[in-house]
Amino acid sequence: MARTRFAPDRQLTSRMVFVMFLLGLVYVAAIGVAVALAPKGLLPILIIVIAGFFFAQWYLSDKIALFSMNAKLVQPNDNEYARRLHGVLDRLCALADMPKPRVGLVDTDVPNAFAAGRSSKTTVVCATTGLMRRLPDDRELEAVLAHELSHVAHKDVAVMTIASFLGVLAGLITRISFEIGLWGGFSDRRDRDDEESPAAILFMVMIVSMLTYALSFLLIRSLSRYRELAADRSGALLTGNPTAMSNALYKISGEMARIPVQDLRKQEAFNAFFFTPAIRGGASVSNLFSTHPTLKVRQEKLAQLAVEIGR
Repeated sequence: MARTRFAPDRQLTSRMVFVMFLLGLVYVAAIGVAVALAPKGLLPILIIVIAGFFFAQWYLSDKIALFSMNAKLVQPNDNEYARRLHGVLDRLCALADMPKPRVGLVDTDVPNAFAAGRSSKTTVVCATTGLMRRLPDDRELEAVLAHELSHVAHKDVAVMTIASFLGVLAGLITRISFEIGLWGGFSDRRDRDDEESPAAILFMVMIVSMLTYALSFLLIRSLSRYRELAADRSGALLTGNPTAMSNALYKISGEMARIPVQDLRKQEAFNAFFFTPAIRGGASVSNLFSTHPTLKVRQEKLAQLAVEIGR
């Protein structure tokens, strides 16, 4: 973690290390099977594809996030929202003694915020115009942005990028293999008795990639839920106002219910980056697959913190 005034979180660090270790085991096993299955002539191509995918996700993650969310980098004099956003981040970065990230604004009614970028030079913190309108109290906006800056200070974005890249690739391979299979890749009758047939290899690739994706999905979601609680805590400790964080969560969650579902569906793919997810499942089983803890859990943790620091 960079030297800032954000409270260090040893539990977050230990969980990151543990999850990365488990993911490493899953990925090593998957890569070993892929190397064993891949024809010798295709192995160099496979390595190039994986390396290229990692390069794109690592070095272009901030640009991809900005483009996908249709976010625009803004300067303080661009408009009223930009001026307020820069002002709040100036105060928080001075308080945290950390470099100020680039500032982005997304023109959407969905109230939310996110951070992207692998390092201090590429980091960008973005807020939506919907968030700015619904949080006129600067203390609540500070709480949300302090949460995002905590992700930056704890290197959450970089860790999650590394942790997820092979899982995303495995999901892509699963889909491609399935599509090929639907078009007849699994029904090559000429080779049905041959264990080394293209159909058998394709089926094994799909199964291995599916298992890799499923295991990495569960591990990454578990880490994501804890890092959200850690960001809530360290952000609230920085501002000294857990109540403002809790109020912001309540307001944003309530406002989400008023946003058309089709608009939320467009944002759902980016839930892992957001301050609060665009769409949440209500059932307890769905919490296992969620990127964020429930509103109730987050508010309970913040209430405990408020008692600890006397706010």
